[in-house]
Amino acid sequence: MKKSFLRRILLVGLGLTVFSQSCTDLEEELYSDITADNFFKNEEEFIAALGQAYAAFGGLGNHFNLWSINEISSDEIAISQKGGDWYDGGVLIQLHEHNFPANNGLFNSAWGMIYGGINTTNRLIYSFEQLGTPQADAFIAELRAVRALWYYWGMDAFGNIPLVTDFTDTEPPANATRQEVYNFIESELDAVIGLLPTEKTAATYGRMTKWAALAIKTKMYLNAEVYTGTAQWAKAADAAEQIINSGLYSLEPVYSDNFAINNQNSGENIYVYPYDKVFAGGFNWVMMTLHLASQTTFSLTQQPWNGYQTVEEFYNSYIDPVKNPGPQGDVWAGLALEPSEGTQDERLSNFLVGPQYNPDGTITQDPGVDAADPNGPDLTFTPALNELFPNGWRQGGARIGKYEIERGGTNNMSNDFVIFRLGDIILSLAEAKFRMGNTGEALVLVNQIRERAGVDPFATLTSDMLFDERGREMYVEMTRRQDQIRFGKWHDAWWAKAADPADTHEIIFPIPQPQIDSNDKLVQNPGYN
Repeated sequence: MKKSFLRRILLVGLGLTVFSQSCTDLEEELYSDITADNFFKNEEEFIAALGQAYAAFGGLGNHFNLWSINEISSDEIAISQKGGDWYDGGVLIQLHEHNFPANNGLFNSAWGMIYGGINTTNRLIYSFEQLGTPQADAFIAELRAVRALWYYWGMDAFGNIPLVTDFTDTEPPANATRQEVYNFIESELDAVIGLLPTEKTAATYGRMTKWAALAIKTKMYLNAEVYTGTAQWAKAADAAEQIINSGLYSLEPVYSDNFAINNQNSGENIYVYPYDKVFAGGFNWVMMTLHLASQTTFSLTQQPWNGYQTVEEFYNSYIDPVKNPGPQGDVWAGLALEPSEGTQDERLSNFLVGPQYNPDGTITQDPGVDAADPNGPDLTFTPALNELFPNGWRQGGARIGKYEIERGGTNNMSNDFVIFRLGDIILSLAEAKFRMGNTGEALVLVNQIRERAGVDPFATLTSDMLFDERGREMYVEMTRRQDQIRFGKWHDAWWAKAADPADTHEIIFPIPQPQIDSNDKLVQNPGYN
């Protein structure tokens, strides 16, 4: 399914894409020579141009981007400084400790990614508008929904961001309020949702459909009280139910199949970015999380960087201390955890833990192991982390194993990156029902997710149970920071992070300092210097 689509839009689009690293850098070529007479004569030419908008999502799977700032600042992920490795000017430590200076380069990278996507869609909308044809109008609707997703992510991360919709306007933009951006996203999606494709086919795979747009609305309404001060639980439930009642999507019987190397046939994934190690590279998690010696474990063509680690307490949230003794009794053999006695959460496939084995069955050796590391030279990923800096254990922390790792693979993974899927929508509906007082309906929905995970159903449901279940289901899917804020957990203490001060300004990140320096109309978010 994905390969033909990949060749149609991503390969062509990646070759044509122009990324802007600043919202104030709006001076891209205006393509005034594109007319209905000399281009856009058939659907293939429209698709080729459209690919540029979708190629912008290719940054989600690599380091120092929007995904990174969301995950490292949450209680899911840490990157400990390992001696001389991974200090990177302290920016990663700052994120995990909730010290958010405006000059942290990760914020500027994420901002550039967001506005690169917005500028590309604005340029394409402008080009298509010059044609004034019904066919062009259909693609403009699709692009407006893509742009709405970028604005949703920008509003969620940075709050008071500029609204830039006119590609020909080169004046530096001022901030809009978070409420104004929220209203814009809602109005854009309302305007185009009836014009978007409704089918689930090879032609719509990896593209913005009605159901992907409804997923944006579901997530935005779920967090509406955070964004605007007014809860929208009924609207969240309505959008989620439209997706579920379409009958087009179903939970995959095996959770990990949603993240397999060839996951294009998942019945659960609603919207993805279709990576491919040959045609659309950039999905680098295999490099970002695995140990240097894991090159031998998986026969990789390049040596990993030994970076991203799971916070121990988060990993332990999957372990039932009565029915599953946890990591002390478990052995990670290749890609499958040997079952221990009792109920085991199948979502432990999210992690790599325990001794790591070479293809010949021997234990991978770590020749550079620290003398203080309790595992010795046998490469063993332990859930425990000793310290965030300066001498974190090089083998410490469960590693990200959510997306299947290809043996003999390259630094680029071919798994399609999941942006929205049904499991999240079901849990979002459950939460909306729960918040409206329909605990019984919410419990049934949550237990659908737990049944698929192979764990016992809940008999009752509390807010904390719902929060924990979302964590187990949605690990590293760029939702944990949102969940922590929405459930009132964001200011709590967790590993290597103290409780935040009483003020709440850190629920949004600062406007990056380079953006303010280059645009005197931008005003810093409240609470930041």
